[in-house]
Amino acid sequence: MKKLRIYLDTSVISHLDAPDVPDKEADTKRLWEDIKAGRYEVVLSDVVYDEVERCAEPKRTFMLSKIAEINSHLAIRDDEAESLSALYFEMGGLPHKSKDDALHIAIAAVSNCNMILSWNFRHIVNLRAMKAVDAVNLMEGYSPIRILSPSMLLGGEE
Repeated sequence: MKKLRIYLDTSVISHLDAPDVPDKEADTKRLWEDIKAGRYEVVLSDVVYDEVERCAEPKRTFMLSKIAEINSHLAIRDDEAESLSALYFEMGGLPHKSKDDALHIAIAAVSNCNMILSWNFRHIVNLRAMKAVDAVNLMEGYSPIRILSPSMLLGGEE
């Protein structure tokens, strides 16, 4: 059986240490164990690494150590992803100030991911973004991509 190809945005890695939101942290840790067990094909991007590098210590080192635990493919932002992310803005799916969020989604689409996982409900995991991404991806010939929280993938209540 073919594995789901999932893109992880930075919020997922960050929630591996999130004692202020224990339910999200627990679900993220469950997901991480599934990833380490090889259940999913994981894609990370240079945007994720850039965001991690901007984190303060000790969070940055913690997140980099967690990334090192898993097998993942590195996707690099390129002109195709930049153009696609701009279309998400034009469609009204994401606010213009959330450039990196649009890039996460576009890189996932260009990388043929089945889904993007995020804890960012404000800009990514919401109906407005999902509708715009679906419309743009259909118009531009990309496969549909599901936008979910880790809890949603695991069958939780989010």
